[in-house]
Amino acid sequence: MADLFDTSTPAGRDMPRPLADRMRPATLAEVIGQDHALGPQGPLGAMLAAGNLGSVIFWGPPGVGKTTIARLLAAETDLSFVQISAIFTGVPDLRKIFEAAKIRRANGGGTLLFVDEIHRFNKAQQDGFLPHMEDGTIVLVGATTENPSFELNSALLSRAQVITLKRLDLTALERILQRVEKSDGALPLDGPAREALTEMADGDGRALLNLAEQVLSWGASEPVGIEALTSRLTRRASKYDKSGEEHYNLISALHKSVRGSDPDAALYWLGRMLQGGEDPRYLARRITRMAVEDIGLADPQAQAVCLQGWDTYERLGSPEGELALAQAVIYLALAPKSNAGYSAYKAAMASAKAHGSEPPPKHILNAPTRLMKDEGYGAGYAYDHDAEDGFSGQDYFPETMRRGVYYVPVERGAERELKKRVEYFAKLRARRNEAE
Repeated sequence: MADLFDTSTPAGRDMPRPLADRMRPATLAEVIGQDHALGPQGPLGAMLAAGNLGSVIFWGPPGVGKTTIARLLAAETDLSFVQISAIFTGVPDLRKIFEAAKIRRANGGGTLLFVDEIHRFNKAQQDGFLPHMEDGTIVLVGATTENPSFELNSALLSRAQVITLKRLDLTALERILQRVEKSDGALPLDGPAREALTEMADGDGRALLNLAEQVLSWGASEPVGIEALTSRLTRRASKYDKSGEEHYNLISALHKSVRGSDPDAALYWLGRMLQGGEDPRYLARRITRMAVEDIGLADPQAQAVCLQGWDTYERLGSPEGELALAQAVIYLALAPKSNAGYSAYKAAMASAKAHGSEPPPKHILNAPTRLMKDEGYGAGYAYDHDAEDGFSGQDYFPETMRRGVYYVPVERGAERELKKRVEYFAKLRARRNEAE
C-alpha cells in the first residue's frame, strides 16, 4: 500500500487555514443538518422572520455548528459578535464585557455574547448575566454539551430558549464531504472507505473535516480502501461521560432494550458502555436490578443468572468476565417479563405509609405472658396446618383496614402458575368467609 501515497506537499496546494475553518458556512442557509432549528418553522427561523432574536441556549454534541450558528446569527441581525469560553473567563472579564456592551448600546449598537461551555459557570456567575439580558444590553447565546435542565439555573433558563442541535447523521456528513470536494477536489477513497470515513466522525462535522483534511494530504494516486484508511486514521472516541447525562442515557437504553426483549439492542448498549469505560460492577448491579424489576417471578432463575454473572466477573476480571455479564443480558432480554412483584411492593409500601399505626389483629399476636392472654392476644388463631387443605383463610390485615390486593401476577412464564395459586387461595378464602 505504500506506493499509493505521496507524502510530499501536493503541487499548487496552499492551505494557510485548516479545512474546518475554510469550510465554515458563510450564511445560515449553508448550515447543514440543523433544519429543524433554522428552517421557517424552526425556533431560530421564526425569530429571524419576526426580527426579534432572543437569548438562546444551544444544547448538542460537539461539532454540530453551535459556534458557527451563533456567529451567523450576529451577522444576520447586525449585532456585534463577542465570543468567550466559560473555562477561561472570570468575573473581572465579564464585567469588562458588560461595560463594553453598555457603551455599544448607548451608541445605538447591540451585542450578541456567545458563551461556549456555559454550564461551566457557577450559579453566581450565571446569575450575573440576568440583568444584562433583561435590559437588552446583550443577547446571550450559550452553548453546552450537557443537559441544561441539570447544569443551568432555572432563572437563566426562564430567560432563554433552549434549542437542541442534533448530532449529524450520515446524510449530513456526506453533504459536508461533497462541499469539501467542490473546494479541494475529490477524496481519494473508494465507496466502502468513504462510508467508513463518515462513520469514524461519529456525528461530529468538525471531526469529519479534520479527517478529510488528512486524507487529502496523502496525495493518493488511486482510490484508497478501508484497510489503508483505517491503518492511517484513528476512529474518533465515542462520546461517553461516566458521570454525566450520557451515562444515564445509555443505561436507560440498555434497560429499555432488555425490557423490550431485544437481545441485540441490549448487547449493543452494553458494548457502548463498556467501550466508554463504564465500571462493569456498576453494570452488574444494574443488570441484577433489571431482573428484579422487569422479570421478577415470571422467571425466578433470572436473578440467579445475574448474580452468577456478577460473581464470575469478580473471579475472572476484564475482559473475560464481561462475557458473563453479556450472557446475563441476553438471558434477561429473552426471559418472560413481569413487573407484578415490583408493582405489588410499591402498592404495599403506599398502604403501609397510609396505615402505619394500625396494629395487627390480635388473633395473630403471640401471647407469652398471662396479661397478654387476658387481653386476647392469640385468641381464635387458626393453625393452617390443622386445616384439611392446609389453608385457614383467616384475615391477617389490621382489623380496621380493608383487605388489600397488591400482587396481580401475569399470564407469562413461571408467574402463570403463581396466578393459578393466587386465584385458588382467593376462592378458598371466599368460601371460608361465606361459611362464617
